Amino acid sequence: MAGSITTNNLSASFGDIRAVEGISIEIPANKVTALIGPSGCGKSTFLRCLNRMHELVPGAHASGEVIWDGKNIYAPEMDATAVRRGIGMVFQKPNPFPLMSVADNVSAGLRLAGVRKNKAAMEEIIERSLRMAALWDEVKNKLGKPGGSLSGGQQQRLCIARALAVEPDVILMDEPCSALDPASTQKIEDTIEELKSDYTIVIVTHNMQQAARVSDFTGFLLTRESGEPGRLVEHGTTSKIFTMPDRKETENYITGRFG
Repeated sequence: MAGSITTNNLSASFGDIRAVEGISIEIPANKVTALIGPSGCGKSTFLRCLNRMHELVPGAHASGEVIWDGKNIYAPEMDATAVRRGIGMVFQKPNPFPLMSVADNVSAGLRLAGVRKNKAAMEEIIERSLRMAALWDEVKNKLGKPGGSLSGGQQQRLCIARALAVEPDVILMDEPCSALDPASTQKIEDTIEELKSDYTIVIVTHNMQQAARVSDFTGFLLTRESGEPGRLVEHGTTSKIFTMPDRKETENYITGRFG
């Protein structure tokens, strides 16, 4: 199904250091999958492997398969730029272009991808993307102002709008609320809930309450000991993972006994 992702024995390294090992997981379309686990267990590295951003780090390498839309994104014939357009990324720290206008921030991804639209069509895409990111009403009279003039929570939603503008199938979010206040976090979570009817969303979070609130499925990653690569311990519906996990390690982490 378009928008679903399946990984088969996915491993990733930085030079000689293995960060994640042998992860096989099915990420269903039009659902929210949360990735949880202690710091250093490879959650963000795994997330970046899902759209080939991991390989942008010098010396980084990934092996195994990531199947998206029936194709392995690491196959030689696959264009990494096209993969990243179809599987967008929203980072932990909001990263709008600070001096670029709000409107130009939204359309930046399209322009970088070489997409050319007339003014009316571009304005329509900008408005639609900002509406989907639950930001339009707050910035519709500020479209010409710098993106850096917005609040932190607004900047993060602006980055979501930028990702949406290129019409991806999947949106990856790496701790998108970690730097935000509770009110802004609530708006991001509400946005995620709205978006999942049209997009597949994978979110890395350290907030167990957030994972329980926003996700349909949860994957728990863990390292066996310091210096070992992260592995997938358990994956299932969020309700099961948080109430009846199969593994003791999962229960210990969720209940705060370690991590």
